[in-house]
Amino acid sequence: MKHHRLTTPTRSAFTLLEMMVVLLIIALILGSVAVMVQGIEGNAQQVTTDGKIKALETALTSYKIANLTYPTQEQGLDALVTRPSGEPKPRRWNALMKPDGLNDPWGRKILYRNPGKRNTTGYDVFSMGPDGIENTDDDIGNW
Repeated sequence: MKHHRLTTPTRSAFTLLEMMVVLLIIALILGSVAVMVQGIEGNAQQVTTDGKIKALETALTSYKIANLTYPTQEQGLDALVTRPSGEPKPRRWNALMKPDGLNDPWGRKILYRNPGKRNTTGYDVFSMGPDGIENTDDDIGNW
């Protein structure tokens, strides 16, 4: 006589509840990743703008060393890209920046003010930040 063991039937499919739980977990993970990526992108734009402002400060210092003065307000940062035609004309001019170095990550020109309002003993170089409005908390500058 043969003995047969009683076995419980094995399941071959997921229940609807199990599928819903898995989909919920996936949605939560994707949502978390999306929030983290947005934060990283905003931080990357801030870091990029800080780097561009530092590069402009270096170029402005080089301009001053060669010409004994910073570009005037009227000449602006364009004096680092193209030779200024207005007075005071630079004695020894060479291009110190590429044109795209004068734009922030939001596609706007980085601004230059000489004499500066925030740096009263020097100049201001700044981006109006993501909102594009001057004198708000998201402005990024050399102050």
